[in-house]
Amino acid sequence: MYEICPHTGSSDRSSISQVEKFHITLNMEKEEKKFVNKAEEDEMEIYGYDLCYWKLVLVTVGVICSGGFLLLLLYWMPMWRVKATCKRTMLKDCEVVLLRTTDEFKIWFCAKVFIMPSLGANPLQNPNPIIHKVSNGHSVHFCETSAEENKNDLKKYLPIRYFTHHSVKYFWNDSAQSFDVVRGLDESTFCSSIHNEHSAGLTKAMYDYRKIFYGVNEIAVKVPSIFKLLIKEVLNPFYIFQLFSVILWIIDEYHYYALAIVIMSVISIVSSLYTVRKQYVMLHDMVAAHSIVRVSVCRGNQEIEEILSTDLVPGDIMLIPSNGTIMPCDAVLLSGTCIVNESMLTGESVPVTKINLPNPSEDPEAMGDEIYSPEAHKRHTLFCGTNVIQTRFYTGELVKALVVRTGFSTAKGQLVRSILYPKPTDFKLYRDASLFLLSLVVVAGIGFLYTVVNSILKEVPARTIIIESLDIITITVPPALPAAMTAGIVYAQKRLKKIGIFCISPQRINICGQLNLVCFDKTGTLTEDGLDLWGIQRVESACFLLPEERACSESLLKSEFVACMATCHSLTKIEGVLSGHPLDLKMFEAIGWILEEATEEETALHNQIMPTVVRPSKQPFPESKQATNQEMELFELSTSYEIGIVRQFPFSSVLQRMCVIARVLGEKRMDAYMKGAPEVIASLCKQETVPVDFESVLEEYTKQGFRVIALAHRKLESKLTWHKVQTINRDAIESNMDFMGLIIMQNKLKQETPAVLEDLHKANIRTVMVTGDNMLTAISVARDCGMILPQDKVIIAEALPPKDGQAARINWHYADTLAKCTSSSPAINSEDIPVKLVHESLEDLQMTKYHFAMNGKSFAVILEHFQDLVPKLVLHGTVFARMAPDQKTQLVEALQNVDYYVGMCGDGANDCGALKRAHGGISLSELEASVASPFTSRTPSISCVPKLIREGRAALITSFCVFKFMALYSIIQYISVTLLYSILSNLGDFQFLFIDLAIILVIVFTMSLNPAWKELVARRPPSGLISGPLLCSVLSQIIICFAFQILGFFWVKQQSWYERWTIKSDACHLLDATNTSSMVHYKNETLDDEHNIKNYENTTLFFISSFQYLIVAIVFSKGKPFRQPCYKNFLFVVSVIVLYVFIFFIMLHPVESIDTFLELVCVPYEWRLRILIIVIVNAIVSVLVELIFLVFRQGCWCFSCQW
Repeated sequence: MYEICPHTGSSDRSSISQVEKFHITLNMEKEEKKFVNKAEEDEMEIYGYDLCYWKLVLVTVGVICSGGFLLLLLYWMPMWRVKATCKRTMLKDCEVVLLRTTDEFKIWFCAKVFIMPSLGANPLQNPNPIIHKVSNGHSVHFCETSAEENKNDLKKYLPIRYFTHHSVKYFWNDSAQSFDVVRGLDESTFCSSIHNEHSAGLTKAMYDYRKIFYGVNEIAVKVPSIFKLLIKEVLNPFYIFQLFSVILWIIDEYHYYALAIVIMSVISIVSSLYTVRKQYVMLHDMVAAHSIVRVSVCRGNQEIEEILSTDLVPGDIMLIPSNGTIMPCDAVLLSGTCIVNESMLTGESVPVTKINLPNPSEDPEAMGDEIYSPEAHKRHTLFCGTNVIQTRFYTGELVKALVVRTGFSTAKGQLVRSILYPKPTDFKLYRDASLFLLSLVVVAGIGFLYTVVNSILKEVPARTIIIESLDIITITVPPALPAAMTAGIVYAQKRLKKIGIFCISPQRINICGQLNLVCFDKTGTLTEDGLDLWGIQRVESACFLLPEERACSESLLKSEFVACMATCHSLTKIEGVLSGHPLDLKMFEAIGWILEEATEEETALHNQIMPTVVRPSKQPFPESKQATNQEMELFELSTSYEIGIVRQFPFSSVLQRMCVIARVLGEKRMDAYMKGAPEVIASLCKQETVPVDFESVLEEYTKQGFRVIALAHRKLESKLTWHKVQTINRDAIESNMDFMGLIIMQNKLKQETPAVLEDLHKANIRTVMVTGDNMLTAISVARDCGMILPQDKVIIAEALPPKDGQAARINWHYADTLAKCTSSSPAINSEDIPVKLVHESLEDLQMTKYHFAMNGKSFAVILEHFQDLVPKLVLHGTVFARMAPDQKTQLVEALQNVDYYVGMCGDGANDCGALKRAHGGISLSELEASVASPFTSRTPSISCVPKLIREGRAALITSFCVFKFMALYSIIQYISVTLLYSILSNLGDFQFLFIDLAIILVIVFTMSLNPAWKELVARRPPSGLISGPLLCSVLSQIIICFAFQILGFFWVKQQSWYERWTIKSDACHLLDATNTSSMVHYKNETLDDEHNIKNYENTTLFFISSFQYLIVAIVFSKGKPFRQPCYKNFLFVVSVIVLYVFIFFIMLHPVESIDTFLELVCVPYEWRLRILIIVIVNAIVSVLVELIFLVFRQGCWCFSCQW
């Protein structure tokens, strides 16, 4: 697979003519675009580059000349960094690779290529024979070196090029002319070769060779040092901008404000470091628990060697200890049986039985050899991180498993990678926020140019021009904006935690405010977890008998029906307690039998796997159960009625059935029992044993919402010995069965389900059911819980794949007449399907009287053959039954593709993929699988869904309010400073300090405290800032604030007492003897007023702008219908009142010490009253204009309910 071209030496390169170089460059530019992880979720484009020394010199000069800014720019931009220091080259010879994701985000990464000397190119093939000559029986230790160094030392080895990205190594694949992930035994390995070629174990030489490629078997979540995290945090563009601002303010002698910003930044950085490091530590602890254990492996010479799990490589044969272990890798079971808890991966704590992988070459009746896949053969695969509880084995033939994947390639490793390197959240609010910031930068640029031109015309010193023009930029883009934007999310996260909803991705809270569709799993989510046995309906002579409530009657004790209920399950005893799937537990408890498992000592004594034995509880325990030979003669020694389970074929969600081979004590012939989905079981039975009215009886039960399980039985041939049974293929057993009847289980709705779904429907939030259960059962539950209204019609889309030369087609049936329809006679003409008659906009969905339902097979066919129908079907599809885990994820993606904001609520079992993919995934399981879901509810109830959406809406509206307020704050201050620059003045240091700390920070962090509104309303908050109403609201307030500041600025100059303020100015007429000392004090303080802070314009604009900050805070603080009214936000109300009173007080009743501190000048009382009038009129106009926009935007909403 991996063939490596010899590395070209530098001396050879120098001999290439200029013409040849030109052709190489031309070919390189025309080189076909290369990809890594082609057609996978993390697909990336890849480009090759070589270091260019003359470019490196130029960049070094640029870095020095720019004072290091160019270096920062290149640090932030990987693409620029590579292109600025390297030249494009062929991918096979490159020293650096440039990667770009192919998704909508187009994110760039770069990685250095290393060369690893190796004696072979493919880890799964035998290395070059020279391995024996070089190693001389000893393991060879190889070193790594960068691509541009020590090239001459590599001639005797094959130079293997590789790079590492997101914890995965990519090796050069010469046949594909691109880099590729080195695979384990999970791809392109046939089941027969696993037994025939890989079951002997690795030799020491082969092990050492593979270790070079696969490295250490660990899922390393390294907790970065505080210093490293600090550097990474400090080099964030936001903090670099803050550093620039602080340096500028210190140069301009704004020391106090600069110190305040530094303190704020330090607190923010420390808080961020603490949070990030805490998350790393939590993930490290979760992954590190039991990740390094001692394991026993079989070597090629049949020796058993004990090694650390970190030294395992694909191909090792691992011995599973009898007392269980935590799996350190993904491995396929070669011999024996294991009982495993897979809650770490699936969220389902029910123990799962794993059986050994059948060997197709030993089974003449096998369907044929197939390629091994961990997903397709998961009932034979032990996954990394899962807990092996018990093993069953022969003495002399231990439980062995072949290691197929290690490290980050394992199922657990892929889960951890998805947490370490999450896909960016695409949300319109964040995109619009970036655009809004860019517009502020444009405004800052205009102010910058105005300041420079105005200062030059007025012959201001160059130093002052530079400082003031740069200062206008720091004013326009507020440093506290990121902290202010996250305040609402932090408060919402705390409120969610109080109600038992935990969040590991706080940014998702805002997105949850936009959810307009929620997918629900059925069992354990909409319905109760447990099942109750409603009754049984047996079949005799191909006819249904009357339903029976109890299955434990004396007459049925020795019937084949009860024998099937007693044996056909995957129950096991763990520490003396019966454990297994809830359905199996209920079924077994209903008959009142006892299950006994052989002890380890018994298994060792009889040199074979002793069967699990079940027996009725009302008979005495047998005195002896000893075996006399390997043909299970132990059953003949007891007269008590017992059944031994000889072989078990576990339940498969793909096959929708399970099967066991059992033997009644004292009988020679064995029996096969099967249970599963009724349609599947009936298809595997002899047709003469299936009742004619099977479909109508089944439909009647499923319509009522019952969970129906069918049972079947077959008497096996006497020639089938115990040994043959252990190797027989399940397809040979699961055919020509006798249909025995139905078990009817009742799955009750959770008490809160109908009310929650009704609340969501009232809020115009669409609900969809995604389940692995039967179609008609799911439709019945959907009707019972109100997801489908009684008068609504349900149309089932039955998609059939191409067969016998016929194209794929879709048959449409009404759910009420499903059983009466045949595939050749569709119930509805395809031209009349409602999907073509109903308006396709999301807003009109609730008006439709039709719902589509389909199963997983139909969904897969539609995805493959009817792509154009997918958007229409998912727009009106309500029930998706028999859906596999990956199909649930595909459905979520399909819904997102038609512009839905999708929520997913599941109990964690088989929902992990969909929970991760959805905009808002809510796990009702607190198990480790919940780490894949952004939200986890402590209580397993869907009542958490409307609570989360309400908090999301509140957080989203808070983000809008804060962003609008911070934008107005920067523009108001920008206007004030620009007007003062026109007279070569500015705001004072303590004026800035008062505005930014006492007003802005207090308002921002209190206006975000409004809790969510008590109920969901039928409207959703806007999703972005770039929308007509929001822009009009912001622009109108900017114009109003600008107008009133301009009014105050020019009106003060029209006053009779106005003159250019100097130290001796006395507009208040207070020059009498009592104030002499005061005037002397003022004079001493203002002698060195170099910045011309004290003047009438400054004082006027300070008072007007201070009130404007409070006015827009109130105007933008929306309450109902998404948040509680502002008057219920106690801290916000108190803060606003205190600030209003304080500013009114110092304006109408000046205090000398405060005026001196804030560098305000004395103005006549009449002018103070006129400022008050300006402020009152400003407030009235601002409120009225905002109300007008609200009327246009909301129509029927009352003015008073917005605040």
